[in-house]
Amino acid sequence: MRITHLPTGVVVQCQNERSQHKNRATAWGMLRAKLYELELQKREEKAMADAASKTAIGWGHQIRSYVLQPYQLVKDLRTGVESTAPDDVLGGDLDAFMEAALAQRVHAAEESRD
Repeated sequence: MRITHLPTGVVVQCQNERSQHKNRATAWGMLRAKLYELELQKREEKAMADAASKTAIGWGHQIRSYVLQPYQLVKDLRTGVESTAPDDVLGGDLDAFMEAALAQRVHAAEESRD
């Protein structure tokens, strides 16, 4: 018994039993297992590609700098947005920083489409 999965081209063959029905059932099980392994491999490759695209987090890769003495300033190093009220930012007022980051992503997405 030979079964071919047309979308992927995966072929399985089974001649273990004398019964065609048992061979067919075994071949279907083998085909399911191969397709499952193929899907796992695709997902693993995608995860590896995503992990490879990430940059290292270390000194010099900070997102925001907070200066509390001698003057008060919070600066987003990715977008250049500054705030002179660090108490508000530390209290959760991040709207200006989030808007700038989202605008930067949208702008980058538009440039990549062109």
